[in-house]
Amino acid sequence: MPEPIDVLERARRDVGMSMADLWIRYFALGGARTPIEVDAVLNGALVADVADRDRLAVALNERFAELGGDHPLPYDGDDPA
Repeated sequence: MPEPIDVLERARRDVGMSMADLWIRYFALGGARTPIEVDAVLNGALVADVADRDRLAVALNERFAELGGDHPLPYDGDDPA
């Protein structure tokens, strides 16, 4: 089952990342949504596919690692279900 989007938004806030910084990292990972669409995804107004959710999780997990933390967000694409 996909990770609830609010978990991604909470993680973004936890690492102190602006929406613009998250979008840049997401885009660098191959994401194609606009900054407005990413904002809508994180706030539950737009549904993202597994690949986009995973790109957002990767971007956030990379930031957690930069801050000396773990990779707390799982990737939906790795789910065996």
